[in-house]
Amino acid sequence: MAQLGERSMPTTDADRDLRRWFLSADERGNPQTSLDSRHPDGLAWSTGNRVRALVHGSVYFAELYAAVEAMASGDLLLFTDWRSDPDELLDGPGSEVGSVFAAAARRGVDVRGLVWRSHPDQLNFSAGTNRALGDVIEASGGQCLLDMRVRPLGSHHQKLVVLRHARHPERDVAYIGGIDLCHGRRDDADHRGDPQSQPMAAVYGPRPPWHDVQLAVQGPAVGDAETVFRERWDDPAPLSRGPVRIVLDLVRREDRSPRPMPPRRPDPEVCGAAAVQLLRTYPNRTPGYPFAPQGELSVARGYRKALAQAESLVYVEDQYLWSVDVARVFAEALARRPALRLVAVIPRFPDQDGRTSTPPNLVGRAKAMRVLRAAGGGRVAVYGIENDDGTPIYVHAKVCVIDDTWACIGSDNANRRSWTHDSELSSAVIDLSRDRSESWARSLRHDLSREHLGADVQHAVLNDSARWFDAFQTAASDLDDWHRTGRRGPRPPGQLRTYTQPALSPWTRVWATPLYRLLYDPDGRSVGQRWARRF
Repeated sequence: MAQLGERSMPTTDADRDLRRWFLSADERGNPQTSLDSRHPDGLAWSTGNRVRALVHGSVYFAELYAAVEAMASGDLLLFTDWRSDPDELLDGPGSEVGSVFAAAARRGVDVRGLVWRSHPDQLNFSAGTNRALGDVIEASGGQCLLDMRVRPLGSHHQKLVVLRHARHPERDVAYIGGIDLCHGRRDDADHRGDPQSQPMAAVYGPRPPWHDVQLAVQGPAVGDAETVFRERWDDPAPLSRGPVRIVLDLVRREDRSPRPMPPRRPDPEVCGAAAVQLLRTYPNRTPGYPFAPQGELSVARGYRKALAQAESLVYVEDQYLWSVDVARVFAEALARRPALRLVAVIPRFPDQDGRTSTPPNLVGRAKAMRVLRAAGGGRVAVYGIENDDGTPIYVHAKVCVIDDTWACIGSDNANRRSWTHDSELSSAVIDLSRDRSESWARSLRHDLSREHLGADVQHAVLNDSARWFDAFQTAASDLDDWHRTGRRGPRPPGQLRTYTQPALSPWTRVWATPLYRLLYDPDGRSVGQRWARRF
């Protein structure tokens, strides 16, 4: 578990480094947000934080369960989610997320949630389960609202939990990342899948293995995470604008009126050596959000600025990695630096079967792969992963590490939808301790690499970008060959498989491409931004 705790004070060059890698308030491009203006020094980030990467849903859920169980009257629990299942177990029998949050509300904890309203369950969405979680919390005195303040065909995709403590502020923490509070997420390092599974493509089996990461943040940046929630909560716009939804809400007596938020407490004290910048996506929509009238594309802009600094390595774990617009940002970095290497770990197969669902997934990725390989050639390597039984592991993590300096964990995928269209939240982290040779970003990459390589990899191999790149290629080649030759002999170590995808016929590309662009990977930018191909 990669973590960055209290080590040493920042170096004298720390401010210069942060300005080189992080967005300034002007570069964020959203002067209406209080996320930056709340800082008295005018900076668009917070220093003095402790960060920990919680790899695997079981690790995150167990910690979240213990933390919520320890909350008392007067404390504050805030969360946002894309999908929520009230019966999802956090840590064994009796730890259902709905029951745990409801019990906290009954103890006097101020529990508030914003969950995407979603579409009907019959369409493989989660309207029913999201509403069920809200009902459980509301019946116990908390408030959980179904939020549909999105673009058409859009969603609220942020996955955030903030815990503030009235009497123990040293326990304040924010959890930010890709893990929803729902079925299918509670997997562990063995990757046998969550016992409470969620239907997926047949290739993943009845209990799909799942790889994911959440970031735990302590320190002043918890106040930034709370600000993200407060801005959405205090939005005076109706939670839903559709006449049918409004009527249904009245019939069901849905709660549509957010209670006033309690006064803010001071930000938590400095407790570590990490600088944290929160990056978000809010689309351009009418009417605009009061905290982002023209939208906010700081996820895309944050990646673009960080990738412009890349010199030796970029490591990505992503659910999609498609969209030419997004791939072009990575490709520009590869073209700019002839020594730069890119390693990406993505799902080997789409999450759903179907003659109409699979091709749009593949057509978008094929174009992105062509752009990346045209820019980087053999310096670009893309892999899927599988467990020891040979079952593919679905990669849901959203992680990026650049030159072992800038690391990002969040809800956003490397696609146009996440960078422009849906609401997203990510945390970019830079280690400000003096020992930069063992940065937190490097520790995170090492931890993830060791899991995928599955062997006792020498530290020197992981530290050298060329040898690390080759180690991934060798591990994937060995496992590919073992499968190709009928699985004879001992299984080679590791999870890595070289990513390949079937070719699509010209006719399939014709009908799948518009479906991909309109439904799977829509564009939430303004017309001017689209024409200028900018974020």
